[in-house]
Amino acid sequence: MNFVIKHEIPGRIRVHMKQKHMSCLEADTLLYYLNNLQGVTQAKVYERTADASICYTGERAELIAALKKFCYASVELPDTVRENSGRELSRTYQEKLAFRVIRHYAGKLLLPFPVRAAWIAVSSLKYIKKGLQSLAERKLEVSVLDAAAVGVSVLRGDFDTAGSVIFLLGIGETLEEWTHKKSVGDLARSMSLNNSRVWLQADGQEVLVDARTIKKDDHVVVYMGNVIPFDGVVVSGDGMVNQSSLTGEPLPVHRRAHESVYAGSVLEEGSLTIAVKNVSGSSRYEKIVTMIEESEKLKSSVEGKAERLADRLVPVTLAGTAGVWLLTRNVTKALSVLMVDFSCALKLSMPIAVLSAIREAGNYRITVKGGKYLEAVAEAETIVFDKTGTLTKAKPVVKQVVPFCDMPEAELLRLAACLEEHFPHSMAKAVVNAAKQRGLDHEEMHTKVEYIVAHGISSTIAGKKVIIGSYHFVFDDEKSTVPEEYRQQFETLPEEYSHLYMAVDNVLAAVICIEDPLRPESAEVIEELRRAGFSKIVMMTGDSERTAAAVAAHVGVDEYYAEVLPEDKAKFVKQEKQAGHRVLMVGDGINDSPALSEADAGIAVSDGSELAREIADITIAADDLYEIVRLKYLSKALMKRIHGNYAKIVSFNTGLILCGVSGILQPPTSALLHNLSTLMISLQSMKNLLDEK
Repeated sequence: MNFVIKHEIPGRIRVHMKQKHMSCLEADTLLYYLNNLQGVTQAKVYERTADASICYTGERAELIAALKKFCYASVELPDTVRENSGRELSRTYQEKLAFRVIRHYAGKLLLPFPVRAAWIAVSSLKYIKKGLQSLAERKLEVSVLDAAAVGVSVLRGDFDTAGSVIFLLGIGETLEEWTHKKSVGDLARSMSLNNSRVWLQADGQEVLVDARTIKKDDHVVVYMGNVIPFDGVVVSGDGMVNQSSLTGEPLPVHRRAHESVYAGSVLEEGSLTIAVKNVSGSSRYEKIVTMIEESEKLKSSVEGKAERLADRLVPVTLAGTAGVWLLTRNVTKALSVLMVDFSCALKLSMPIAVLSAIREAGNYRITVKGGKYLEAVAEAETIVFDKTGTLTKAKPVVKQVVPFCDMPEAELLRLAACLEEHFPHSMAKAVVNAAKQRGLDHEEMHTKVEYIVAHGISSTIAGKKVIIGSYHFVFDDEKSTVPEEYRQQFETLPEEYSHLYMAVDNVLAAVICIEDPLRPESAEVIEELRRAGFSKIVMMTGDSERTAAAVAAHVGVDEYYAEVLPEDKAKFVKQEKQAGHRVLMVGDGINDSPALSEADAGIAVSDGSELAREIADITIAADDLYEIVRLKYLSKALMKRIHGNYAKIVSFNTGLILCGVSGILQPPTSALLHNLSTLMISLQSMKNLLDEK
């Protein structure tokens, strides 16, 4: 592809693609190509100028060579990228805004007054109709004020004022619709499925394959804790499916053979084999968009109060208009009150502020499922961390396999990986990765695998029961024993590692020693969270007292609890809430799900289990705990902005009403200033929050 370099500094380059016009599809294709290049850390493509801005690490020459090789036809763009990029949406609304502005001012300059007056009169019917509909439903809403302001101006022959009000109302509607759709779209895309590999059942075997290769009527196996990747019908198996993100049902539903399941729901218990009926990536996206648009999750309590206050102020404004007319018998002064209302700005600026904050959070790779969760983060005093995968790196590694039988170390690791590969936990991933690095192939040797949350895995291989999991599960629950000849070895296991125990027929066969290093930023993040306003920082873990104490001392939490079960975490969160505290829970595993649900806002790590991500209210990227600090500051800034908007709206509009009643401002001027202030506050609400700090 031909291009020219427009600007360059080390690590960043801006290029112009030599083509007359770049479509939205071509821009999406180029962006997808750039984002998948090795060494590219961030890329932006501007379709109107055919420019691309690229941040990169590594060799400049490699990036230039990749740009020269680029060809639109050679890039296979996934359907989900093409259909849901949001680029076409932004262009559509930019053109709508430009069209409204050009039409308004061109009409004032070019159209004769009679034609313009007729056009304004016809345009006013839309607002008058809405107002009459509201009255017919016995509701005094903002639409009644809009109808009254526009209608009275038209009846008085003041078409300039009516035209200005209609123009500004239209601009406000377009901006609100654009911001809402873009925020919802960004949020839905971040929540959409990204299943790269799934278990395909073929010829009696389960094979891990790329999800894009799945076709209609293929049989896919889904295990506990995983998101169901496609719409389909259960062929075999039995399980409890969490569909809350799609249907709003609070409890999981039972699914068995011949019953339907939907992409995006989560299998909480059991395992299912599903005949795929829909492989379209957009179906999940569309369902999420519908869910967000219909869900009250987008409404924070502050936002809800603004809407309720706005509705309550409508009759007050109407009463004020009537009162001024009765006292002064001056229609002009009465109209000055009617032209200015508080509710329009309240109803427009508050949702825009919340949705813009959600969008801004997305820029920091933070997915927030609703405004009320930002409010919860802003007000939270207590934050609870699970240890593994949150305060630790979420990338544990196997350091040692200690045999407790005559089987070779490699064979024991192969056996463990065969069981662990079915389940989404960081420890399981460590075992699977260790086997892969040593070149140990592990074909399916086992029968049905059963996963016991927060404990371990149980299955049967060659007629023998094999279990792998925690000390509590293997020894306390399953009553496994340690071979006497290995007793000394068992008592001297390396203490610096976490231990995963594997037993065959209830006799210990191996201990897998796993190192789960702390995130280097953990201690600093804990201190930053204190400065941001958290008064109580707690760590809870299923790990041993020894390990928990060492981690707690290093990172500096206020309290820690070791060897806890999922219900213990949820119970602690509930007790904190009952004590009057707002609580955040941060976790990444299936065992964290009850506590994530119980918290005022649950925060999941993106590399964690799909069940945790689905249940959580907020998701952060796996590689940076500082995002929790950013989230706290962003949430507090949002609340500050909302309360600031209250003050601005009330004070400015009160001033306009007083100026109108006293005769300083005429109704057209009051209407213009009111609508301009509403527009300015709404535009201000769209600005990034953290840039203002």
